[in-house]
Amino acid sequence: MQGQKSPERSAISEVYVGIDVCKDWLDVYLHPIGQTLRVANTPEGLKTLHRTLKKSTVALVVMEPTAKFHRLAHRTLDAQGFAIAIVNPLRSRAFAEAIGQLAKTDRIDARVLALMGQTLEPRASAPAPEALEALQELLHARAAAIADQTALSNQRGASQTKFLKSELDRRLKSLGGHIERMDAEIERRIADDPALKRRYEIVMSIPGVGPIAARALVVGIPELGSCSGKAATLLAGLAPLACDSGDKAGERHIRGGRSFVRSSIYFAALTASRFNPQLREDYQRWIAAGKEAKVALTAVMRKIVVLANALVTEDRSWQPIHA
Repeated sequence: MQGQKSPERSAISEVYVGIDVCKDWLDVYLHPIGQTLRVANTPEGLKTLHRTLKKSTVALVVMEPTAKFHRLAHRTLDAQGFAIAIVNPLRSRAFAEAIGQLAKTDRIDARVLALMGQTLEPRASAPAPEALEALQELLHARAAAIADQTALSNQRGASQTKFLKSELDRRLKSLGGHIERMDAEIERRIADDPALKRRYEIVMSIPGVGPIAARALVVGIPELGSCSGKAATLLAGLAPLACDSGDKAGERHIRGGRSFVRSSIYFAALTASRFNPQLREDYQRWIAAGKEAKVALTAVMRKIVVLANALVTEDRSWQPIHA
Protein backbone atom coordinates (compact mmCIF):
# COMPACT_ATOMS: atom_id res chain seq x y z
CA MET A 1 0.00 0.00 0.00
CA GLN A 2 1.32 3.43 -0.92
CA GLY A 3 2.81 5.44 1.96
CA GLN A 4 3.46 2.39 4.15
CA LYS A 5 6.65 0.38 4.65
CA SER A 6 6.53 -3.39 4.58
CA PRO A 7 8.00 -5.07 7.72
CA GLU A 8 10.58 -6.87 5.58
CA ARG A 9 11.88 -3.71 3.96
CA SER A 10 11.94 -1.81 7.27
CA ALA A 11 13.92 -4.59 8.94
CA ILE A 12 16.46 -4.75 6.11
CA SER A 13 16.97 -0.99 6.10
CA GLU A 14 18.02 -0.97 9.78
CA VAL A 15 21.72 -1.51 10.43
CA TYR A 16 23.26 -2.84 13.63
CA VAL A 17 26.86 -1.85 14.25
CA GLY A 18 29.37 -3.80 16.29
CA ILE A 19 32.60 -2.09 17.37
CA ASP A 20 35.52 -3.97 18.89
CA VAL A 21 37.65 -1.45 20.77
CA CYS A 22 41.36 -1.46 21.49
CA LYS A 23 43.81 1.29 22.40
CA ASP A 24 44.83 2.17 18.84
CA TRP A 25 41.92 1.29 16.56
CA LEU A 26 38.27 0.31 16.22
CA ASP A 27 37.15 -2.72 14.23
CA VAL A 28 33.64 -2.10 12.90
CA TYR A 29 31.03 -4.44 11.39
CA LEU A 30 27.72 -3.32 9.87
CA HIS A 31 24.97 -5.96 9.92
CA PRO A 32 23.15 -7.07 7.78
CA ILE A 33 25.01 -5.38 4.92
CA GLY A 34 28.26 -7.11 5.90
CA GLN A 35 30.48 -4.05 5.61
CA THR A 36 33.68 -4.01 7.67
CA LEU A 37 36.25 -1.33 8.33
CA ARG A 38 39.03 -0.42 10.72
CA VAL A 39 39.57 3.16 11.87
CA ALA A 40 41.95 4.77 14.32
CA ASN A 41 40.65 5.24 17.86
CA THR A 42 41.11 8.99 17.53
CA PRO A 43 38.86 11.97 16.75
CA GLU A 44 40.00 11.79 13.11
CA GLY A 45 39.22 8.08 12.90
CA LEU A 46 35.78 8.66 14.38
CA LYS A 47 35.09 11.29 11.73
CA THR A 48 35.76 8.60 9.11
CA LEU A 49 33.43 6.23 10.95
CA HIS A 50 30.70 8.87 11.12
CA ARG A 51 30.87 9.41 7.35
CA THR A 52 30.32 5.67 6.89
CA LEU A 53 27.52 5.29 9.43
CA LYS A 54 25.49 8.28 8.24
CA LYS A 55 24.96 6.51 4.90
CA SER A 56 22.78 3.90 6.68
CA THR A 57 19.87 3.88 9.11
CA VAL A 58 21.67 2.78 12.26
CA ALA A 59 19.37 1.17 14.83
CA LEU A 60 22.00 0.47 17.48
CA VAL A 61 25.76 0.56 18.02
CA VAL A 62 27.13 -2.12 20.38
CA MET A 63 30.54 -2.13 22.05
CA GLU A 64 32.21 -3.49 25.16
CA PRO A 65 33.79 -1.40 27.92
CA THR A 66 37.57 -1.58 27.43
CA ALA A 67 39.18 0.19 30.36
CA LYS A 68 38.94 3.83 29.24
CA PHE A 69 39.62 3.23 25.54
CA HIS A 70 35.92 3.01 24.59
CA ARG A 71 35.01 6.36 26.15
CA LEU A 72 36.00 8.56 23.20
CA ALA A 73 33.94 6.50 20.75
CA HIS A 74 30.99 6.29 23.16
CA ARG A 75 30.94 10.03 23.81
CA THR A 76 31.52 11.03 20.17
CA LEU A 77 28.93 8.69 18.63
CA ASP A 78 26.37 9.60 21.30
CA ALA A 79 26.87 13.30 20.52
CA GLN A 80 26.29 12.49 16.84
CA GLY A 81 22.88 11.03 17.68
CA PHE A 82 23.58 7.29 17.61
CA ALA A 83 22.15 4.92 20.23
CA ILE A 84 25.04 3.15 21.98
CA ALA A 85 24.78 -0.01 24.08
CA ILE A 86 27.73 -0.95 26.31
CA VAL A 87 27.56 -4.70 27.00
CA ASN A 88 29.36 -6.93 29.49
CA PRO A 89 32.22 -8.83 27.77
CA LEU A 90 31.17 -12.05 29.51
CA ARG A 91 27.69 -11.67 28.07
CA SER A 92 28.96 -11.10 24.52
CA ARG A 93 31.33 -14.08 24.80
CA ALA A 94 28.47 -16.29 25.98
CA PHE A 95 26.40 -15.07 23.04
CA ALA A 96 29.22 -15.89 20.62
CA GLU A 97 29.44 -19.44 21.92
CA ALA A 98 25.65 -19.78 21.83
CA ILE A 99 25.63 -19.05 18.08
CA GLY A 100 28.56 -21.40 17.49
CA GLN A 101 31.23 -18.73 17.03
CA LEU A 102 34.20 -20.21 18.90
CA ALA A 103 37.00 -18.38 17.10
CA LYS A 104 37.94 -14.96 18.47
CA THR A 105 39.56 -12.10 16.57
CA ASP A 106 38.89 -8.37 16.59
CA ARG A 107 36.90 -8.54 13.35
CA ILE A 108 34.92 -11.56 14.51
CA ASP A 109 34.17 -9.86 17.83
CA ALA A 110 32.82 -6.80 15.99
CA ARG A 111 30.50 -9.04 13.95
CA VAL A 112 29.32 -10.87 17.09
CA LEU A 113 28.50 -7.56 18.77
CA ALA A 114 26.46 -6.45 15.75
CA LEU A 115 24.52 -9.73 15.73
CA MET A 116 24.00 -9.44 19.48
CA GLY A 117 22.56 -5.97 19.00
CA GLN A 118 19.98 -7.22 16.50
CA THR A 119 19.11 -10.40 18.44
CA LEU A 120 19.07 -9.23 22.07
CA GLU A 121 18.57 -5.48 21.60
CA PRO A 122 20.60 -4.42 24.68
CA ARG A 123 19.56 -1.15 26.27
CA ALA A 124 21.30 1.95 24.98
CA SER A 125 22.96 4.21 27.54
CA ALA A 126 24.38 7.71 27.46
CA PRO A 127 28.04 8.20 28.43
CA ALA A 128 28.73 9.11 32.03
CA PRO A 129 29.60 12.77 32.73
CA GLU A 130 33.32 13.42 32.43
CA ALA A 131 33.47 14.57 36.08
CA LEU A 132 32.02 11.23 37.20
CA GLU A 133 34.42 9.26 35.00
CA ALA A 134 37.33 11.20 36.51
CA LEU A 135 36.13 10.37 40.02
CA GLN A 136 35.77 6.69 39.14
CA GLU A 137 39.31 6.70 37.78
CA LEU A 138 40.59 8.28 41.01
CA LEU A 139 38.77 5.72 43.17
CA HIS A 140 40.23 2.82 41.18
CA ALA A 141 43.69 4.38 41.41
CA ARG A 142 43.30 4.75 45.18
CA ALA A 143 42.25 1.11 45.51
CA ALA A 144 45.35 0.07 43.55
CA ALA A 145 47.53 2.24 45.79
CA ILE A 146 46.03 0.63 48.91
CA ALA A 147 46.80 -2.82 47.47
CA ASP A 148 50.40 -1.72 46.85
CA GLN A 149 50.62 -0.36 50.40
CA THR A 150 49.40 -3.66 51.85
CA ALA A 151 51.90 -5.63 49.77
CA LEU A 152 54.79 -3.36 50.82
CA SER A 153 53.74 -3.56 54.48
CA ASN A 154 53.73 -7.35 54.31
CA GLN A 155 57.15 -7.32 52.65
CA ARG A 156 58.43 -4.92 55.31
CA GLY A 157 57.19 -7.23 58.07
CA ALA A 158 58.97 -10.24 56.57
CA SER A 159 62.24 -8.43 55.83
CA GLN A 160 65.38 -9.16 57.86
CA THR A 161 67.84 -6.81 56.15
CA LYS A 162 68.18 -3.37 57.70
CA PHE A 163 68.84 -1.69 54.34
CA LEU A 164 65.75 -3.26 52.74
CA LYS A 165 63.59 -2.22 55.69
CA SER A 166 64.82 1.35 55.31
CA GLU A 167 64.03 1.34 51.56
CA LEU A 168 60.57 -0.08 52.14
CA ASP A 169 59.88 2.50 54.86
CA ARG A 170 60.78 5.24 52.38
CA ARG A 171 58.44 3.78 49.75
CA LEU A 172 55.63 3.35 52.26
CA LYS A 173 55.97 6.96 53.40
CA SER A 174 55.82 8.20 49.80
CA LEU A 175 52.84 5.97 49.03
CA GLY A 176 51.04 7.17 52.16
CA GLY A 177 51.39 10.77 50.99
CA HIS A 178 50.12 9.78 47.55
CA ILE A 179 47.00 8.20 49.07
CA GLU A 180 46.37 11.24 51.29
CA ARG A 181 46.55 13.57 48.29
CA MET A 182 44.15 11.37 46.32
CA ASP A 183 41.73 11.32 49.28
CA ALA A 184 41.80 15.11 49.42
CA GLU A 185 41.21 15.41 45.67
CA ILE A 186 38.30 12.94 45.75
CA GLU A 187 36.67 14.81 48.64
CA ARG A 188 37.17 18.12 46.83
CA ARG A 189 35.56 16.86 43.62
CA ILE A 190 32.57 15.44 45.50
CA ALA A 191 32.12 18.71 47.43
CA ASP A 192 32.20 20.69 44.16
CA ASP A 193 29.22 18.74 42.77
CA PRO A 194 26.06 19.70 44.75
CA ALA A 195 24.01 16.66 43.63
CA LEU A 196 26.84 14.21 44.31
CA LYS A 197 27.62 15.88 47.63
CA ARG A 198 24.00 15.50 48.75
CA ARG A 199 23.93 11.80 47.85
CA TYR A 200 27.26 11.31 49.62
CA GLU A 201 25.95 12.95 52.80
CA ILE A 202 22.82 10.78 52.72
CA VAL A 203 24.80 7.56 52.43
CA MET A 204 27.28 8.70 55.08
CA SER A 205 24.38 9.12 57.53
CA ILE A 206 23.96 5.31 57.68
CA PRO A 207 25.72 4.08 60.86
CA GLY A 208 28.66 1.90 59.89
CA VAL A 209 29.13 3.43 56.44
CA GLY A 210 32.33 5.47 56.25
CA PRO A 211 33.86 7.63 53.52
CA ILE A 212 35.34 4.72 51.54
CA ALA A 213 32.06 2.81 51.25
CA ALA A 214 30.04 5.99 50.68
CA ARG A 215 32.31 7.04 47.79
CA ALA A 216 32.07 3.58 46.25
CA LEU A 217 28.27 3.64 46.42
CA VAL A 218 27.61 7.11 45.02
CA VAL A 219 30.43 7.09 42.44
CA GLY A 220 30.58 3.38 41.62
CA ILE A 221 26.79 3.06 41.29
CA PRO A 222 25.65 6.34 39.72
CA GLU A 223 22.26 4.64 39.13
CA LEU A 224 21.68 4.74 42.90
CA GLY A 225 18.33 6.39 43.63
CA SER A 226 17.01 5.94 40.10
CA CYS A 227 16.59 2.15 40.13
CA SER A 228 14.98 -0.46 42.35
CA GLY A 229 16.72 -1.93 45.36
CA LYS A 230 17.00 -5.28 43.58
CA ALA A 231 18.61 -3.64 40.56
CA ALA A 232 21.09 -1.84 42.82
CA THR A 233 22.13 -5.12 44.49
CA LEU A 234 22.56 -6.71 41.06
CA LEU A 235 24.83 -3.84 40.00
CA ALA A 236 26.91 -4.36 43.15
CA GLY A 237 27.01 -8.13 42.57
CA LEU A 238 25.23 -8.84 45.86
CA ALA A 239 21.91 -10.29 44.66
CA PRO A 240 21.50 -14.02 45.46
CA LEU A 241 20.99 -15.79 42.13
CA ALA A 242 18.86 -18.94 41.82
CA CYS A 243 20.42 -22.23 40.69
CA ASP A 244 17.47 -24.65 40.52
CA SER A 245 16.95 -27.63 38.24
CA GLY A 246 13.97 -29.96 38.33
CA ASP A 247 13.23 -30.95 41.91
CA LYS A 248 16.61 -29.71 43.08
CA ALA A 249 16.75 -26.32 44.75
CA GLY A 250 20.37 -25.25 44.60
CA GLU A 251 22.11 -22.81 46.91
CA ARG A 252 21.88 -19.14 46.02
CA HIS A 253 25.18 -17.46 45.22
CA ILE A 254 26.27 -13.94 44.34
CA ARG A 255 28.24 -13.30 41.16
CA GLY A 256 29.12 -10.60 38.67
CA GLY A 257 28.44 -6.96 39.38
CA ARG A 258 30.96 -4.25 40.18
CA SER A 259 33.61 -5.91 42.31
CA PHE A 260 35.18 -2.59 43.30
CA VAL A 261 31.92 -1.48 44.95
CA ARG A 262 31.39 -4.84 46.62
CA SER A 263 34.86 -4.96 48.16
CA SER A 264 34.49 -1.39 49.46
CA ILE A 265 31.20 -2.22 51.19
CA TYR A 266 32.63 -5.29 52.95
CA PHE A 267 34.30 -3.39 55.80
CA ALA A 268 31.26 -1.14 56.18
CA ALA A 269 29.18 -4.29 56.69
CA LEU A 270 31.59 -5.50 59.39
CA THR A 271 31.14 -2.23 61.26
CA ALA A 272 27.38 -2.02 60.67
CA SER A 273 26.83 -5.57 61.93
CA ARG A 274 28.14 -4.38 65.31
CA PHE A 275 27.13 -0.73 65.61
CA ASN A 276 24.09 -0.14 63.38
CA PRO A 277 21.07 -0.99 65.60
CA GLN A 278 18.88 -2.36 62.83
CA LEU A 279 21.56 -4.20 60.88
CA ARG A 280 23.09 -5.62 64.07
CA GLU A 281 19.71 -7.09 64.98
CA ASP A 282 19.32 -8.57 61.49
CA TYR A 283 22.84 -10.02 61.58
CA GLN A 284 22.34 -11.63 65.00
CA ARG A 285 18.99 -13.08 63.90
CA TRP A 286 20.56 -14.68 60.82
CA ILE A 287 23.39 -16.15 62.91
CA ALA A 288 20.87 -17.52 65.44
CA ALA A 289 18.99 -19.12 62.54
CA GLY A 290 22.09 -21.08 61.60
CA LYS A 291 23.45 -18.93 58.79
CA GLU A 292 27.21 -18.93 58.34
CA ALA A 293 28.89 -15.69 59.38
CA LYS A 294 30.04 -14.99 55.81
CA VAL A 295 26.51 -15.49 54.45
CA ALA A 296 25.03 -13.25 57.15
CA LEU A 297 27.66 -10.58 56.44
CA THR A 298 26.86 -10.70 52.72
CA ALA A 299 23.20 -10.16 53.63
CA VAL A 300 24.23 -7.07 55.64
CA MET A 301 26.13 -5.77 52.61
CA ARG A 302 23.00 -6.27 50.51
CA LYS A 303 20.89 -4.44 53.10
CA ILE A 304 23.30 -1.49 53.05
CA VAL A 305 22.93 -1.15 49.27
CA VAL A 306 19.13 -1.41 49.45
CA LEU A 307 18.98 1.09 52.32
CA ALA A 308 21.30 3.56 50.56
CA ASN A 309 19.23 3.30 47.38
CA ALA A 310 15.98 3.93 49.28
CA LEU A 311 17.38 6.93 51.18
CA VAL A 312 18.79 8.52 48.02
CA THR A 313 15.48 7.93 46.23
CA GLU A 314 13.60 9.66 49.06
CA ASP A 315 16.31 12.34 49.48
CA ARG A 316 16.54 11.90 53.26
CA SER A 317 19.12 10.91 55.84
CA TRP A 318 19.03 7.73 57.91
CA GLN A 319 16.84 7.75 61.01
CA PRO A 320 16.59 4.99 63.64
CA ILE A 321 13.35 3.01 63.82
CA HIS A 322 11.81 3.38 67.27
CA ALA A 323 9.59 0.75 68.84
